[in-house]
Amino acid sequence: MVKRFGNLWNKVITEENIRLSYEQSKLGKGKKYNVRRFNRDIEGNLKKIRESLINKTFKTANYSIKTVYEPKKRIIYILPFNPDRIVQHAIMNVIIPIWESLFIEESYACRENKGMHKGSLKTMEYIRKNKYCLKCDISKFYPSINHEILKKIIRRKIKDKDVLWLLDDIIDSFEGETNTPIGNFTSQWFGNLYLNELDQFVRHELKIKCYLRYCDDFCFFHNDKKVLNEVAAKVRQFCTEKLKLKLSKCDLFPVSRGVDFLGYRHFPEYILLRKSTAKRTRRRLKKAVIALKKHKMTAEQFRSTVASYMGWMRWARTYNLRVKLEIDKLAEASKDARNADEILARL
Repeated sequence: MVKRFGNLWNKVITEENIRLSYEQSKLGKGKKYNVRRFNRDIEGNLKKIRESLINKTFKTANYSIKTVYEPKKRIIYILPFNPDRIVQHAIMNVIIPIWESLFIEESYACRENKGMHKGSLKTMEYIRKNKYCLKCDISKFYPSINHEILKKIIRRKIKDKDVLWLLDDIIDSFEGETNTPIGNFTSQWFGNLYLNELDQFVRHELKIKCYLRYCDDFCFFHNDKKVLNEVAAKVRQFCTEKLKLKLSKCDLFPVSRGVDFLGYRHFPEYILLRKSTAKRTRRRLKKAVIALKKHKMTAEQFRSTVASYMGWMRWARTYNLRVKLEIDKLAEASKDARNADEILARL
């Protein structure tokens, strides 16, 4: 029998949890106007948020919309810092440990001690053991998440009525039967929980050992093409009937062709950066140098930008690309630099 958790609400509404949620929500956003305005009366604002939860007067705000085009066109839905982002952190601080206990090892997205690079290493391990890969993804995943199915999944593990009230309010904040908006802190966890149903199906029904999932992209590895063809049919049926999701592709191919997954192209003997990732890196580094020249980027921001791309590259065979982009030169120029002019003088 599955254990269901109650008596969670008092943990959500503690002063300590609300304060922690504020600290989590403002990370990297300290200079934004909404955060600075909140900081004028931190104690008063935190008290109002806590009272709105205790009195059940909280209601998820209306979304503002932003369109982004990289790595692909997506609509991002944005909620106010105060109180929504703080409230979402407050509920998830209590819920995450419960949901984490449900997830399988092969789920790598948005989880502590997981992530893209560890998923990439596991991909290499599977490639070296198997001849074939079945690579699938789901069409318009987050907009397709069904509210009622998600609520039923949540209720299998949580019975606290107050917690369910808040989670339902967040889920229903987007009108219609589907969608958990990209941009919500809770959405990445809702997505993981929703596709945990698929993970459990793979583990207990299909019993495929070499399986990896990152968000709505997932791969199966096997030495028998027939087995993977059968898997494709069963996964498609499960997603359609149980989760009301549609697969956008299910591609079966030999691993010698290279497995394009998690931003890298994985081959049995080496890893390359995905072509689109390399192009995007080149474009963004050029923009960073231009921003530095126009003093629209600080030395610290430039150093951080270069370091992040070098971090991506160190996981793959990228010597020629590094030379072409002169990224090592940029890193050396920005090392210990006090301002933009000092970096530019070194270039």
